[in-house]
Amino acid sequence: MPRLGDHVSEGRPGPEPAGGRRTGLGAAGVAVTLAGVLVNGLAYLVPVLAARKLDADDLGALATALGLVAIAGVPGLGLQLAVAVHHARHGPSDTRRLTVLTAALCAGALLVATPVLVAALDLPTVVPALLAVTTASVVLSSRSLGELQGGQRFLRLATAMALLAAARYGGVIVGLLLGAGLTGALGVGALTAALAPPALAWLTGTPRRPSAAPRLTVAQVTAGCGATLAMLVVSYADLLLARQLLPPSGSGAYSVGTVLTKGALWAPQVAAVLALPRLARGDRRSRTVALAVTGACGLVLVGASAVAGGLAFRLVGGPDYTALGRYAPLFAAVGALYAVTFVLLNDRLAGGVRWAAAPLWFGTAALVTVAVIVRPRTVGGLVAAALATAAVTTLLMAVPARRRTASHPATGDRSSPPGPATDRTRSAPAAPPG
Repeated sequence: MPRLGDHVSEGRPGPEPAGGRRTGLGAAGVAVTLAGVLVNGLAYLVPVLAARKLDADDLGALATALGLVAIAGVPGLGLQLAVAVHHARHGPSDTRRLTVLTAALCAGALLVATPVLVAALDLPTVVPALLAVTTASVVLSSRSLGELQGGQRFLRLATAMALLAAARYGGVIVGLLLGAGLTGALGVGALTAALAPPALAWLTGTPRRPSAAPRLTVAQVTAGCGATLAMLVVSYADLLLARQLLPPSGSGAYSVGTVLTKGALWAPQVAAVLALPRLARGDRRSRTVALAVTGACGLVLVGASAVAGGLAFRLVGGPDYTALGRYAPLFAAVGALYAVTFVLLNDRLAGGVRWAAAPLWFGTAALVTVAVIVRPRTVGGLVAAALATAAVTTLLMAVPARRRTASHPATGDRSSPPGPATDRTRSAPAAPPG
């Protein structure tokens, strides 16, 4: 995701700026922020609407399908990041072949895994094929997002983000409103998602003749994928386990609860977005501020869930789920802890820490192991295991951060920007998944 406060340039396509004025929280920052709100809002609207249009079994299947698309589309996030960085450093270059290859691999993985997905997650046979179309479309669109971000054309980037969200989720929403059921809604969603790549390519415009800069490589695309994948897997693992361990009614109820988790996870992300540029320059104070803001936001949301948990479940899933309000603080706490974890992960990546996402993979493995051994059969049992996993993961991320701060105390509010050589060797900060 772009950083607020960067240079802004508009025009279609036009020459890209070599400089510009700083806008702070100006038009570009507001536009991208609103686009992010729209993206998350449409993503949250799908399960909210599905809870009123589908039965419990199909509701759980739809939530699982959306989680699979998010996980399978992770290389698209890595592609966007790599294209943006490469474009900013070297100017426009031909990335079409690598983009098509990435999209084909992502979609192909879902098609190859169809027998396993159908058997393990109890999905209709046609669903993985529909998800493959959606995933390929999202990945292909990531190239345009990266070009706009790398070219510092942030107002157009905000427009592209909004268009992609409308294409990705709008079709599913229309299908649900028309009563098309699970496969019908996903089919309409796949159709509208396929319209996104050409629309975003038109919005981006025809780039100037590629320079003699080095080509974007597979290694650059995959560099940021590990951490992004870890973030998504650990935050969706409990939802996937719910589909397998809980009865249909429990799986549907758990998918409603995870809407609260995702809300608590992404609500304070503006703090992480604003902190990223300073984190990349080694400013530990900005990390402290980002953690404080994120933690405070999490406490507020958990407290609100404790007071009005029944209302929260009613608003998200309808009156049939009001009785589950006692679990609302647990779901919110899981999201709040992972929000803190992701700030710490961005800090580790910005500092060039090797194996930055190792605690997240450990947490995922621990949750799966506990779930396989204990096999919780209730919503409360599974969310308790997810909360314990989130707490342990956050602790594992926080301890190395304190050690690094003690070993390398900050010398001021800002450290000097890294030089070109240093900048090339660092891992790029992870953008929040959308």
